[in-house]
Amino acid sequence: MKHNQNKLLIITYYWPPAGGPGVQRWLKFVKYLPDFGFQPIVYIPENPTYPIVDNNLVNEVSDKAVILKGNIFEPYQLASFLSKNKTKKISSGIIPNQKKQSFLDKAFLWIRGNLFIPDARVFWVKPSVAFLEKYILENGIETIITSGPPHSLHLIGLELKHRLGVKWFADFRDPWTTIGYHKSLRLSNYAAKKHKSLEHQVLNFADTIIVTSNTTKKEFQEITSQPIAVITNGYDTENVVKEALDSKFSLAHIGSFLSERNPKMLWESLVELINEIPDFKSHLEIKLIGAVSQEVIETIAQFGLNPYLNNLGYVSHSEAIAHQRKSQVLLLIEINSEDTKSIIPGKLFEYMVSGRPIIAIGPIGSDFAEIITNTNTGVFFDYSEKMKLKSVLLGFYNQFLEGKLQSNAVGLQQYSRKSLTGKLVELIANPKSKI
Repeated sequence: MKHNQNKLLIITYYWPPAGGPGVQRWLKFVKYLPDFGFQPIVYIPENPTYPIVDNNLVNEVSDKAVILKGNIFEPYQLASFLSKNKTKKISSGIIPNQKKQSFLDKAFLWIRGNLFIPDARVFWVKPSVAFLEKYILENGIETIITSGPPHSLHLIGLELKHRLGVKWFADFRDPWTTIGYHKSLRLSNYAAKKHKSLEHQVLNFADTIIVTSNTTKKEFQEITSQPIAVITNGYDTENVVKEALDSKFSLAHIGSFLSERNPKMLWESLVELINEIPDFKSHLEIKLIGAVSQEVIETIAQFGLNPYLNNLGYVSHSEAIAHQRKSQVLLLIEINSEDTKSIIPGKLFEYMVSGRPIIAIGPIGSDFAEIITNTNTGVFFDYSEKMKLKSVLLGFYNQFLEGKLQSNAVGLQQYSRKSLTGKLVELIANPKSKI
């Protein structure tokens, strides 16, 4: 079979109708790859267990993409007979606070961490390798890309690399052994070592590693001397009807609001502003869009902020974009931990092009702080800067009253999905290049 250098096999778990941030990266790369002369072939599970579904995203799949599907067995399918709600939450990354975990929570987490390494999609590896080995040989494919999490998909790439010597790019949307929830999985020493060993193999056998942040790049450079390229997530041109701004002073958080992200300094600041400024409470609205942990809801109630809460739950991606553009202020909150400095939430880039100012809270040295500062799209606070946060909130509120609240972004074009696809194509052509 004649080899085709412009065929690109992409192995990913999250794909429409999956919702949430995990699906966006490769959905958009696949959309633009044909513009650069590449034929994307996307291999996905036939019968996945997606914690979030957004059927509207099916319409965004490029008609130029070839979609291959392989049957998958997932333990979540069995576990959901015991507790559908718990398995759905754990598979979507919402892990109960350790102090509030029931026996069943602890059991699920122990099983997830110790019996399924690196994750519960590991049973897809063998059948996928068998199917794709044949497909690659029959179709003359030279280049494959695996995207994780779930990081078990990188084991498909590892085995295909060993068997066929294909050019293999391992794309890490999140880190592996240092990802925040790893500490919650109650790993035995054996399981922790096994994770480290698999991570080491993937990082040293992939031809090139792709990461989304500089911190992850530095972390991986301690483990491998293979080339590592940073290609962040980005924003796309969205066809969303322009709507009027909210009439309230709305602070909107879009996406999963985990227990560990609970920003008490924000709730305290809002309570103080309610007490100090006569009209503030008549204007305030706290909008939560997406999966929200019970602990966050309870904390908001404890601070007496329930009258201002508008908890909308999960909405489609297009609705989320509309809320980003009409909310007065956008909230971006990351866990206060060394492990989360490298996380640049995918929604940041959509936030940046919304024209709305961002209030971002995270650990000192967060990679996303630099992006927000450099693009003039908002203000970053570490967890010790409550007085600064309260002062900025008051400033934004006064601008809101004057009808002048907006962000004046600069240098966003580098983060457009098409521009980032150009970087990916350049990397495929020159895998050793420094991006």
